Amino acid sequence: MAQTYIVIDQPKDWSAFFPSERVITFSQYLNMTNKQQGRVRVINLCKSTKYLSDGYYCSLLAESRGHHVMPSVRVLNDISKKALYKMQVAQLLPNLAERLGTPEQPTEIKFHCVFGHTPQPEMQEFARKLFEALPCPVLEVTIKFRKTWQVSDLKIVSHHALDDALETLFAESLETFSNKVWNKSRNMRTAKFDLAMLVNEHEAMPPSDAQALKKFIQAGKQLGIQVDMISPKDIMRLPEYDALFIRETTNIDHHTYQFAKKAEQEGLVVMDDPQSIMRCTNKVYLADLFATHKVPCPKTRIVHKGEKHLEDALEALIDYPMVVKIPDGAFSRGVIKAKDRASLTESLHTLFKKSSLLLVQEYLYTEFDWRIGMLNNKPIYACRYFMVKDHWQIYQHNENSSDSGGFETIPTFEVPRRVLQAAIAATKPIGDGLYGVDIKEINGRGYVIEVNDNPSIDRGVEDKYLGDELYMLIMAEFLRRMQAQRSLHQSKGYIG
Repeated sequence: MAQTYIVIDQPKDWSAFFPSERVITFSQYLNMTNKQQGRVRVINLCKSTKYLSDGYYCSLLAESRGHHVMPSVRVLNDISKKALYKMQVAQLLPNLAERLGTPEQPTEIKFHCVFGHTPQPEMQEFARKLFEALPCPVLEVTIKFRKTWQVSDLKIVSHHALDDALETLFAESLETFSNKVWNKSRNMRTAKFDLAMLVNEHEAMPPSDAQALKKFIQAGKQLGIQVDMISPKDIMRLPEYDALFIRETTNIDHHTYQFAKKAEQEGLVVMDDPQSIMRCTNKVYLADLFATHKVPCPKTRIVHKGEKHLEDALEALIDYPMVVKIPDGAFSRGVIKAKDRASLTESLHTLFKKSSLLLVQEYLYTEFDWRIGMLNNKPIYACRYFMVKDHWQIYQHNENSSDSGGFETIPTFEVPRRVLQAAIAATKPIGDGLYGVDIKEINGRGYVIEVNDNPSIDRGVEDKYLGDELYMLIMAEFLRRMQAQRSLHQSKGYIG
């Protein structure tokens, strides 16, 4: 599990706060032996972080030891040079300018960003994004309006420079950020690894329901993994953990991809990883991948907006009805069945408004779709998802609600061999993560419709046959990967 150290200059520097064995001096950190087990993260609160100061060396040593440190040496260097930090904050200014408006005369505003928080409500969104771009405990920010809003000064300041109100905010924000570092019950945990499970309570159709999430947590506990549910606001907490498990519907242009990228950069085990998200969430990519690797699938044509004589070309290749799809639809959204030329033209017109590329496939009628759950390129569960009554898809979306058809969960050894072969063929060129492969079975042959990088696992549905063992299988794979990652780090002389 992750070990947190808060590094200060002298013991007296912490007199205003609750004592903690995790608060150590720079001298103690300097003389620390390289024998800690698990991930180590360091919050550097030395008074000065100038070049060659104790604070600078604290961050430098932390990185050389394989620790996750805030602020990093990169951040220290970026903030020390105005040209560098201006590039970092330039993209944040338009939203801030929109919020602040246009003053009638030159204006200057100075405020503090404390672990991404600030007392000024109008600055909060800017402070949060600034913290994500330049993670640092306390920043003093000066912005000026001279025809446009600009950041005129940005500097790291010590928590000693804060007034009472900001000092309280600092203590609260530090506690939240460091996952309650003073909570002694955390020191008593027996878990060997920490896993963050990203969920979004506001998602209408999440990949796992509340009961399934509890089962993942319970399975983790049995294997010595502390599983914490985190929200979309917790991206800066990722260095606390050894692994990230995304249980929110993913997309490239979405915070789920940002979480996966950051977790990968921090050296976490990630499921699903950024590459899998990129490959699975875009049906154009999958169609091209299937064609390259000869994965059995329906006749498919990638079409481009503005392509001439498009309907003629499609009719020469595919019989009606045809299925027209946007590349990044999920849960049957952005999919239209065209029964004739008129409806094909209308479908293309409608969906080209959302994407310059579309997929057009032959329609294969089946009473159900197979969903084969794959982990590390091996089938772990199998379901039949039946079509909604009087509808051609397993989901039917109405204006205010969504309906789904029935399901049947069966052991993988009862699945037709060619369906399993199709599922394995589909995931091999994508990766070794957790996938749900949707397959239509026609005359004993499997045709891959798509591969989902973040498949549904709900209590009483996908686990209907395996029960708790399904959750144990997934958590055990996380454990195997985290152990391998730790062994790799230790072989290289890292602590974390």
